[in-house]
Amino acid sequence: MEELGKAGVTVLRVSSFYKTQPVDFGPQAWFLNCALEAATDLMPHQLLKAVKSVERSVGRRPGVTRGPRPIDIDILLYENVVVHSPVLTIPHERLNERRFVIVPLRELAPAARHPATQRTVLEMLQETRDLSQVVRYKVGTRD
Repeated sequence: MEELGKAGVTVLRVSSFYKTQPVDFGPQAWFLNCALEAATDLMPHQLLKAVKSVERSVGRRPGVTRGPRPIDIDILLYENVVVHSPVLTIPHERLNERRFVIVPLRELAPAARHPATQRTVLEMLQETRDLSQVVRYKVGTRD
């Protein structure tokens, strides 16, 4: 989060952290996820470039899609903007299908609406077919 600040992204609020079961990729360690609300003057493609730079600065290297990785920053929503380009889709294309995304986002913005479907975050959580486990992470534990 400190690196995001250096890249022109001001973190305003952060959800709890959650241990989340891997989805769509064979056996691997569980992930640690959170959502954050941020402010920036960067336009969507500039923001993507900035978050990819942050990922690289903290050790992300090309690897297996959906496989183990030290960090993965996704742009879930950007105000009410919709972007469809070869390198960026906003809102995130699987936002409404992933409990590991929706549960932390619900903490910050349960009434936020998906700009294309108009479903709230709370409605997306209630309607998702994803049954993967999302467990609030307790700081100071090894689990």
